[in-house]
Amino acid sequence: MAVTNTTNHKSYIPIADFFIALSNETGSLITNLKLQKLVYYTDAWHLANYGEPLIKEDFQAWVHGPAIPSLYGEYKHFSWQPIVREDLTTEKFEQIKKVIGDKAVELLDQVCDSYFGLTAYELERLTHNEEPWKKTREGLSDDEPSDRVISKDLIRDYYSTFIK
Repeated sequence: MAVTNTTNHKSYIPIADFFIALSNETGSLITNLKLQKLVYYTDAWHLANYGEPLIKEDFQAWVHGPAIPSLYGEYKHFSWQPIVREDLTTEKFEQIKKVIGDKAVELLDQVCDSYFGLTAYELERLTHNEEPWKKTREGLSDDEPSDRVISKDLIRDYYSTFIK
């Protein structure tokens, strides 16, 4: 059940838009760093629960945690400031939910319950203490850039150990 966007083939777009729209709705600011982690956890828990990715793009083990380079590139002009997208209105938020589908929205709601209230730094610390990011960065110093891909299998296997 991978989300696809036929216009530009970036399957993470509706997921990222969901979180940014939720940020607009709740007034809870979201940065590029926080967005990356929320998108990562969404894919991780989808892999754990359903055995397949929701997002086709790979995450890389960057210094500040898992990241999709093209998603980072779309919002890097915000730097460490909150992402502002005035086009993601309440109406657009409802449209995004329809595009994503009920099963994915249910998962996104669970991800929000667990992670949305955390700061970007708290999310970064979480990913740094989890096996997929740590294992992928083995042999690298803490501040050494990396484009190593975090294996979807590694992500699925790790997070599925927490499913009851």
